[in-house]
Amino acid sequence: MTLADVAARAGVSRSAVSRTFTEGASVAAATRARVLKAAEALGYRPNRLASSLTTRRTGLVGLVVDNFRNPVFMTVFDGFTRLLQDRGYRPLLVNLSGETRAEASLALLQDYSVEGVIVASSTLPGDFAEAFHAAGLPVVHCFGRQAPDPALPVVGVDNIACGRLAAETLLARGYRRIGFLGGPRGATSTGDRLSGFLAGLGPLHPGISFAEAYSHEAGQTEMGRIIRAGDLAEAYFCGDDQLAIGALDALREAGLSVPGDVGILGMNDMAMAGWGAIALSTIRQPFPRIIAESVDRLLSRIETGVDPASCTLQAELVLRGTLRPL
Repeated sequence: MTLADVAARAGVSRSAVSRTFTEGASVAAATRARVLKAAEALGYRPNRLASSLTTRRTGLVGLVVDNFRNPVFMTVFDGFTRLLQDRGYRPLLVNLSGETRAEASLALLQDYSVEGVIVASSTLPGDFAEAFHAAGLPVVHCFGRQAPDPALPVVGVDNIACGRLAAETLLARGYRRIGFLGGPRGATSTGDRLSGFLAGLGPLHPGISFAEAYSHEAGQTEMGRIIRAGDLAEAYFCGDDQLAIGALDALREAGLSVPGDVGILGMNDMAMAGWGAIALSTIRQPFPRIIAESVDRLLSRIETGVDPASCTLQAELVLRGTLRPL
């Protein structure tokens, strides 16, 4: 069924049908009603790609991600795609798979004429989102570090404050030989969480180690190395829940109990953390709000041209069964 078929049935010109389905175009109310009635009768749906040639609006939003193997981010992607679709946009997912050159992603997104970009990552270089902004694309960086340019909005928690909260939580439970098991050294989230953690511990000097990735395997491997080195702390703040659950498995495989021998505190509060067999104490990121605030800011920038402000949200301590009680 084509636009011409609708025009013939409604008894109007093809341009009148086109204007009816073009947002903001001028068309008489009676004409619009006739066109919509004809379209419904014929089962006609306008071709959005064809319409974009006229309106220069594709309705596409680039969603740039680099950690598909992390279950937390699969939940995040689901939230973004659903919310964007509810608001009349369509996500174009860009899986970086280890790519850290912004130019390659920028070229891809420009090829598809996206109207804006959401960068959903805490491990990409700080200038990654800035490259999109410099090219004139509306962009929001969620889970990133606050940018020097106030015109580049960042949405997420304060990772320094999260590190401080982790330190206070462990100290309050009597731990004094404390360790930090972070994610990749180059990730801004790792650096910021460690910075806050050290500040919160004051004069104490924790053991510090880094995993190669935010993954279960990396956490299990690094904790296994620590155990074999004979340098085990009383409790660990892990850079995310996957690392923490990997560390839990390494400790249990070594015959150690949690929290009897070692306490573990994670970060994120992924769904798995609440499973009865895991019961991980962790620091919760408010993912639904991060997603909603990111989408609101990006679409506001697309539709008004006004640069929105950044948004820092509060994280929350969730106590389960991997730390000793007060």
